[in-house]
Amino acid sequence: MDFFINTAIAADTAAAAAPAGSGYLEIGMLVFFVLIFYLLIWRPQAKRAKDHRNVLSSLAVGDEIVTSGGLIAKISEIREDLLVLTVGDNVTLYCQKHAVTSVLPKGTLKSLDK
Repeated sequence: MDFFINTAIAADTAAAAAPAGSGYLEIGMLVFFVLIFYLLIWRPQAKRAKDHRNVLSSLAVGDEIVTSGGLIAKISEIREDLLVLTVGDNVTLYCQKHAVTSVLPKGTLKSLDK
């Protein structure tokens, strides 16, 4: 039994001899990880969300859009949260505004018809 008690005392004295400045290193590592999280994850995601809000707010009748499902259409009417899309002759679809991924340049649909 003496053997175990001596080992415990030796381990306790080794822990007490740790350098006093080690707390600053831990805080520095925490700040470093928060900074990396901000720069690699949060900031780019916030920028994409802001760009998407700008695209949604600038939608107008006659714009040619691409939806998240890959549908390319022209906006014929804008309602509160819905868009009425014209896909072809006498073909209209209803789509949520948040499904719009991008606005195409004017004349894109006509160039695809050829």
